[in-house]
Amino acid sequence: MFKSFSMELAGRTLTVEVGRVAKQANGAAFMHYGDTVVLSTATASDKPRDGIDFFPLSVEYEEKLYSVGKIPGGFTKREGKASENATLTSRVIDRPMRPLFPKDYRNDVTLDNIVMSVDPDCSPELTAMLGSAIATCISDIPFDGPCAMTQVGLIDGEFIINPTSAQKKVSDLALTVASTREKVIMIEAGAKEVPEQTMIDAIFKAHEVNQEIIKFIDRIVAECGKEKHTYESCAIPDELFAAIKEIVPPAEMEEAVFTDEKQKREENIRQITERLEEAFAENEEWLPLIGQAVYQYQKKTVRKMILKDHKRPDGRRIDEIRPLAAEIDILPRVHGSGMFTRGQTQILNACTLAPLSEAQRLDGLDENETTKRYMHHYNFPGFSVGEAKPSRSPGRREIGHGALAERALRPVIPSEEEFPYSLRLVSEVLSSNGSTSQASVCGSTLSLMAAGVPIKRPVAGISCGLVTGDTDDDFILLTDIQGLEDFFGDMDFKVAGTEKGITAIQMDMKIQGLTPEIIKGAIENTHKARTYILDEVMLKAIAEPRKQLSEYAPKIEFVQINPDKMAEVIGSKGKVINRILEESGVDKIDTEDGGKIYVSSPNADAIAKAVSMIKCIAEDPEVGQIYTGTVTRIMQFGAFVEIAPEKEGLVHISKLAKERVAKVEDIVKEGDVVKVKVIEIDDKGRINLSIKDCLE
Repeated sequence: MFKSFSMELAGRTLTVEVGRVAKQANGAAFMHYGDTVVLSTATASDKPRDGIDFFPLSVEYEEKLYSVGKIPGGFTKREGKASENATLTSRVIDRPMRPLFPKDYRNDVTLDNIVMSVDPDCSPELTAMLGSAIATCISDIPFDGPCAMTQVGLIDGEFIINPTSAQKKVSDLALTVASTREKVIMIEAGAKEVPEQTMIDAIFKAHEVNQEIIKFIDRIVAECGKEKHTYESCAIPDELFAAIKEIVPPAEMEEAVFTDEKQKREENIRQITERLEEAFAENEEWLPLIGQAVYQYQKKTVRKMILKDHKRPDGRRIDEIRPLAAEIDILPRVHGSGMFTRGQTQILNACTLAPLSEAQRLDGLDENETTKRYMHHYNFPGFSVGEAKPSRSPGRREIGHGALAERALRPVIPSEEEFPYSLRLVSEVLSSNGSTSQASVCGSTLSLMAAGVPIKRPVAGISCGLVTGDTDDDFILLTDIQGLEDFFGDMDFKVAGTEKGITAIQMDMKIQGLTPEIIKGAIENTHKARTYILDEVMLKAIAEPRKQLSEYAPKIEFVQINPDKMAEVIGSKGKVINRILEESGVDKIDTEDGGKIYVSSPNADAIAKAVSMIKCIAEDPEVGQIYTGTVTRIMQFGAFVEIAPEKEGLVHISKLAKERVAKVEDIVKEGDVVKVKVIEIDDKGRINLSIKDCLE
């Protein structure tokens, strides 16, 4: 017998079934939100994994195409590698839940979410987020939950909770907020230049809804929750810390980490670690723990320096940004390039333009998203952090950082009608010491403007860090965190936007939530920093998008015709359009529903010729119009002239010249190019032309 629990959530029914399926998992929740169905499970190993110094949490989000009535493409006809959306959803589930597990827990934990049915109006991603939280809360796995998640849209100035598919398409905001009972623990947002105060209001609106969901989860846990199992703690013994401090006093550790050169700091720590390994060489119990102990010693030292002494490891003020530099045209043959440097973090971005037919095709669960014309890719090679490792296919980090930069820039990318191109941006991390994703946003803006893409406004990004003390009021916010402050701090609050407002937020947490004061302070600090970066650095490198595209970029012209004429432009088996391609010399002609045609070529004259031919076909001739056509047939009574592909008219012998003509061949021959005027279109649609009326 299973138990079922229901609540109304944003006008739709959320139902959780416990004990119906997956009974061998530590915890399982069979989630129903409208017609969306997701099976969420939480499973943990019996013993900790040996030889690791981190919590081995795996989060999976499995998109099954049967959920939307599709058969996967390809030869195997089954789901394979996780889609980008699946990877990003897994990350969104991971980020709020990871801080709620015990810090000394080393048992493997897997949170698996299988999407089995999709209702377009009830987000499977949100359903999986809630399912993972519920499955973990009712399991015997140690977890300091519950947590809940809510999505917020913004339409005509009104907040929409868990927007439907149609609402998402017109919304100015796509916000996901996760909360514990008292605090916000995760924020993920994409926005169309939403003002800071509006974003803050939206965050706390979601937080309110989350409290109702948490009450619902509490009810489920009260009836179905298991007692949490005991586990083997992997905490570092206090005796080891005491012994280390005898050898390496706190003042020496402060000196070791107090530098803005990452390589120098790492060398200092390496030497300290070697001394400790020599000192404890005979202690087989302590020796394997030295690396983690030194890491925690560094962490405590850096946090004390920042929180108590207001000293940052690189000597900066609390609100000071690292040295900045912006450059363009680094790569001469690409369509646009920009390089942005912030301290030891350096990004080189390249912009590539292509016809719309080069847009990425998506094979996912969202029927509204089948293509993507703007793509952003992020690469993080080993050399960027001084590591000797080969580059492989992108992992979750690369996919996540690329998606964040893409989300930040999407609101300023011109529409297809304004700019009929597919765009690919690639951010190459040349050097990394924190905040590479936001440096990617800045570098991408530079490359777009250098490429001549008419973006609405430039976008900049910055990260804000946090170090907390023993109380909620004891905290300090850090503008522009470097790697060490990210590793040892409590928060990485990334905000991107224009002068008008926010376009993207991503917040990573290591503690169990933020107070309203911290959130407001972080948004205010990033706004000031973002404005400074734009005005003082980026716009001084390039003030506005170039008016001309690179000579190496394809030229594309958009033509709108009557949709009823599209068949004539294409012709039987593509005969007409292939002829246009051949005679004009353009590279590509792409057609879309609604009478949209895109002509691309590096040669502007070729484009003009192709566009003229298309318009001639698509537009019905009118009396008085003049065309340049080709003589196709000679008859006794006149000559037939093709004024557009597959469209002919007759020039009667009397209309060939001003004087009397005895023989048609005396004036024109097959293949001659002549200027003709439409003088009549009869009731059968036959076109009568005149050469005589074009003569001066």
